Amino acid sequence: MRKKSMFSSLLGLLVIAALVAGGYTFFKDMDGPTVQVSPTTGRVSPASVLQIRMSDPSGIRSLSVGIRKNNVVNVIFKRHFDEYLPERVVEVPLKDANLREGAFDLEVRATDGSLAGFGQGNTRTVQLPMRLDTQPPRISVKTLPPYVRRGGSAVIRYAIDEDVSTSGVLVAGYFVPGFLQKDGSYLCFFPFPYTMTAKDFKNAVEITATDLAGNLTKSRLTVMAYERNFKSDSLELSDAFLQTVENKLRDLAPNAANPLECYLYINNQVRAGNAQRLREIGQDTAAAMLWDGVFQRLPRSAARAGFADHRFFHYQGKLVGESFHLGFDLASVRNAEVPAANSGRVVFVGDLGIYGNLIVIDHGLGLMSLYSHLSEQLVKPGDVVKKRQTIARTGSTGLAFGDHLHFGMLVGGIEVTPLEWIDAKWIRDNITGRLDASAN
Repeated sequence: MRKKSMFSSLLGLLVIAALVAGGYTFFKDMDGPTVQVSPTTGRVSPASVLQIRMSDPSGIRSLSVGIRKNNVVNVIFKRHFDEYLPERVVEVPLKDANLREGAFDLEVRATDGSLAGFGQGNTRTVQLPMRLDTQPPRISVKTLPPYVRRGGSAVIRYAIDEDVSTSGVLVAGYFVPGFLQKDGSYLCFFPFPYTMTAKDFKNAVEITATDLAGNLTKSRLTVMAYERNFKSDSLELSDAFLQTVENKLRDLAPNAANPLECYLYINNQVRAGNAQRLREIGQDTAAAMLWDGVFQRLPRSAARAGFADHRFFHYQGKLVGESFHLGFDLASVRNAEVPAANSGRVVFVGDLGIYGNLIVIDHGLGLMSLYSHLSEQLVKPGDVVKKRQTIARTGSTGLAFGDHLHFGMLVGGIEVTPLEWIDAKWIRDNITGRLDASAN
């Protein structure tokens, strides 16, 4: 009798344990998946693609997306997943959703892979108010067509009739952003690349804007473009020069088989990589003008090379390469103090390939100045500097031989001639005066 009682007690304990284990299995996950939907603007167009990000420790079992309007849900996407992954990102295009202009609710239902609900899983339902917008933004340019010469800079002020996610100028497909100002207008500085002819440039400049729903406006921007002549030089590369380059900059071309190959790799691949890095640096810019007045050049200096000087390199009588010099080489005394050309914020301090020790200062709206071949850098990224403040000392680092300053200007990450920015009349006629007139 006693054995039977003990057996019954043990059986009861096992049953309770099984119920507890089963209950834990069924009820340990009582929450549905977390759901994030983008874009988060609340506006979409037929071309929009929703990105739905879901996560749950029990895995994602299924997803349903519907359009709720007048208390009726029209399911536009439904999927059951064979593998219950803890995280999933699903893209849902709206092109076949047959949406009509106006407001609606987006209903997203995500179910996890838990055993809750007797094996059905937990479901999270998210409803988001949305509006279908099929009308592209309208852009009105407030400034007169800019006069711009090859290798130079231009600016426009424009207005847009609605909020936008991006806007700016396209130059042969290269996007230069505009920046929203306190008065509701936008300002955009953009370059006339030295590589383009005036004819090609005039036909390749467009103004564009994309609204919060993804509707795109793009139209031709009228510019008055003119040619500018640049110098051209033919240089013979000596073995002694090539050996000097290799001894100094071998780390930039570690796989080069000989001094000539080392130099050509630096002059081509390294130079191209540096240009791309400058485009990236050019994105770190303020949305307002940080500068005032004419830009200052290195005091008591002589120009040794100009902007877009075209150099052809020969070795043993054969043409082996070419390059464009994209700045001013200014020579003064050895280790001369280098002043900031204008007020701004330091966005780069470091070593950059052919430039050697480099400093880049942001002056706002994508306008930047650069100072390279430095022997000493006296500022750090994030520093706010004033015009004429000493930021460095000249040197011969990078692809430089002889102490000097390479001074350059960037617009939208593209190098432009500094000649315009050190000319007070040019700035007044083409930048500040033009903007002041458009603000009235």
